[in-house]
This record gives sequence, C-alpha cells and structure tokens, in this order.
Amino acid sequence: MSEITQWSLHRLREALRKKEVSAVEVARAHVDAVGKAGALNAVTTPTPERAIEMAEQSDKRLAGGEGGALEGIPLGVKDMFCTEGVASTACSNILEGFTPPYESDVTERLWQAGACLLGKLNCDEFAMGSSTETGSSGAVCNPWRGNGDARLTAGGSSGGSAAAVAARLMPVSLGTDTGGSVRQPAAFTGTVGLKPSYGRCSRYGIISYASSLDQAGILARSVTDSAILLGTIAGHDSRDSTSADIEVPDYESELKGGISKMRVGIPKEYSVDGMPGEIDDLWKQAAGWLEEQGAEIIEVSLPHTRHALPAYYIIAPAEASSNLARYDGIQYGKRAKANGVDELYGRTRAEGFGVEVKRRILMGSYVLSAGYYDAYYLKAQRVRALVARDFDNVFEKVDVLLAPTTPSAAFALGEKTDDVLALYLGDIFTVPVNLAGLPAISVPAKLNGEGLPLGMQLIGRRFDEATLLRAAKAVEDSAGFDAVPQAWWSP
Repeated sequence: MSEITQWSLHRLREALRKKEVSAVEVARAHVDAVGKAGALNAVTTPTPERAIEMAEQSDKRLAGGEGGALEGIPLGVKDMFCTEGVASTACSNILEGFTPPYESDVTERLWQAGACLLGKLNCDEFAMGSSTETGSSGAVCNPWRGNGDARLTAGGSSGGSAAAVAARLMPVSLGTDTGGSVRQPAAFTGTVGLKPSYGRCSRYGIISYASSLDQAGILARSVTDSAILLGTIAGHDSRDSTSADIEVPDYESELKGGISKMRVGIPKEYSVDGMPGEIDDLWKQAAGWLEEQGAEIIEVSLPHTRHALPAYYIIAPAEASSNLARYDGIQYGKRAKANGVDELYGRTRAEGFGVEVKRRILMGSYVLSAGYYDAYYLKAQRVRALVARDFDNVFEKVDVLLAPTTPSAAFALGEKTDDVLALYLGDIFTVPVNLAGLPAISVPAKLNGEGLPLGMQLIGRRFDEATLLRAAKAVEDSAGFDAVPQAWWSP
C-alpha cells in the first residue's frame, strides 16, 4: 500500500501546495488502491482516466501558483449524486444506464475547488437500508474484521463511502444522510461521519429518497478533514428551495476555539435496554474527556425521542412513494417489455425495484391513502414537530449533545437480512436528528472487545456546525483513535 494513500486530506493538501508530490502521483496512488480493493465492493463505477485527467489540470494550476481549496485531492462520491457524464443509478436496476447530463450542486463545488473524481461509491438502493446490502451492485464488505474472519457490514446506506475511506482508497468521500446513513457507517468503520444541518448544503442533483430528510454528508478520517470539506460543499443554491441563504463560516479556523465552558448535554433517553455495556461505558468516558477539557456536563431530557423511529418510518416511506413514482419506464432508465402503458408501468417497477424499495413504497402508499392519511401520516408529522421542539428546549440549556452513534458495533453481512425490524432499530440514535434538521457527527472513539470500532455522536444546533466540530475535535483529541484495519483485501 502506497504511503501517499495513508495521508489525510490536510496532509495531502500541504504536500501538494509545497510540491512534495504532484497531483498526478496522488491520483495514480489512489487509483491503484481502488483497483486492488475489489473484495470490498465499495466502488461501483471507477473513473481512473477522469481522475488522472483532473489531476493533470490540477498540476497545471498548482504550477501557476493557483488552485482551489481541494486542488488535486482525490475522492469518491456516493451513487446518489448526479455526476455529469458518469453513470448515476442510486444502485438500482431501474436507473440502469442512466448518465446525467448535469452535475449536482455539491459535486460541482468539489470540481470547482480542484478535487479529482476516483469513482462512484456503492450504497443501498435509493439509500434505503442500514447495511448496504439492498443495492443492485451487491453488498459492501467492511474493511474491519476485528478478531475474527467474518465478512461484516460497513453500515448503510453510505457503506461504500465509509469503507472506501476506512480502507485508505481515498482520503474523504461524499455520502447522504436521511436517517443516519453517514453517521452509522462511520461508526462501523472507524471513520468520521458528518451530517450538516438540513439546508446547509444544496440537494440539487441528489437522487431523492425523502426530500424533507435527505442531506449531503461527509466521510473522512478526521474532524479537521470534515471541516475542510464542509467549507467547500456548503452554501446557498437558488436551484434548491430548501437551501439556506446564510453565511458559511471558515470551519477549519473555528476548530481552534476549544471547548472551555461549553455546555454538553447527556440525553437520558439515549440509554436503552439491551445496549452493550461497553458502549455505555464509552459514553461516560467521552463525557469525562469533555469535562477534562473545560466543558460542563448536564443531564437533559428529550421525552419524545422514543417516538422518533416509528414517526420516521412513516414519513420517509411516504415521501419515497411520492418521489419514486417518477420511475415509470417512460422518461429514463429501465423500460420493460410490455403491451400497453399500464403493463409497462407495472413490469418496469416490478423488475427495476428491489425488495426493500418495494417494501417502503408500499408502506408509504398505505399511510398516504384515503382513510389512513390522518391516522398515520399527520400523526407522524405532529410527532416530528414534538421531537424538534424537544431539541429546541434542550438547546436553550446546552450547546451540544453527546450520545452513542449506534447501539452495537458492525454485524455480519446477512445476519439481519430477514429481520427488518432489527435493521430499522439500528437507527434509533440517529433518526431524531434528521427529523429535527440538525447537524450531527460521529467520531471514532475506541475498539471494542472484538476489535471493532465504536463511535460517539455529537448533535448541535441548526446551522451551528462550528460549535459541533469543536466539540467533536475535543472528543477526537482525547480518544486518540488511530487504529487502521489490516489490508486483507489487497493482493
């Protein structure tokens, strides 16, 4: 494995600016790493030629004393983002062969900043899943195996994005987070997963799952790298009506502020029955780390948290059933052979969608149907408002919240395939954040007794990512997590 692929984003940026290494050398090293990691199945559409071409242009700009914030930095993008001229399928058969003629806002900002595309990354179909096993490209394998040899999930739905960063195939990557799809994979793979506030980044060009919940997210090796990337992709976009027209701080500079006198809330409702004792112990230890650095620890209550998960699994499928109605075999993507329009619709959707997507479309259609809309969907929206109000009340007393990211470490691939409820319950700590539109981050904190990563989650006020990142940096500094998975996948 090349030394270059071990470097973080900020180390690569420094080396490129000092001309210690060329952008082409950096790109070739990462292209080679991607090529040797087929066993992980993290990259569905490699773009080696494009990466080298973009790196050549970066070298020209760097030679002229120019260059953007990410000049020459190679990265990958979850297959939920539309990338002009590169297949974008949401890992679904129904979008087989779809190549967008336009670029998403977030990826457009990356290329303008000088980043180089290594490829599109594997995910659950239409980002619907918690283990990256539902997509048409097959399951992603976690680079971590712990003390055993079992093939483990990298989490979902941004499993490919997390696995690629953990395996040192790329320094950073893009994911999306609808109910924890960046933070949960980050916790399972020993990486940093940042979900910005809803509206902080444009959703233009992101293939929709649940429009009021979806948000672009970041997978990285450090909080600093997350801050650098967020500063690039955040900003107002007139093409997205939910994009917030507010100033984007210099997040990297904001990290230097420290956490003295910061108030950190410990939500008691996040202590659930059945959670392993080592996660509860780590939670207490992380609170102690923050207290040692000058923070004040305050126990708080979010009484409606227990209703968040069922509300989410009404709202998200309802929005999905509406969003996915556009895939009918007429406009783009797969078209089944059929006689007549009705048969075309039915066969195309039956052949194109996977089991989990069909399940959520049916759930969503049911709760939106006549006679059930008031009983389910409207009630879920009321619960959502109560969950958001709980957070508003708590943030009058504290600056950030500290909680576990997941109720367990990574589990074996196939272990929960037939137990849908168990998979859904894995999102219990992450879903409330999306319902309230808040920013949150998962930071790797330690390895458990089986040698697998565990993450801690911090939650911040809406659009106050700067404070959130400072708190995350404090946890990161105290944890000193520097474990790397053994490269069993590389020949």
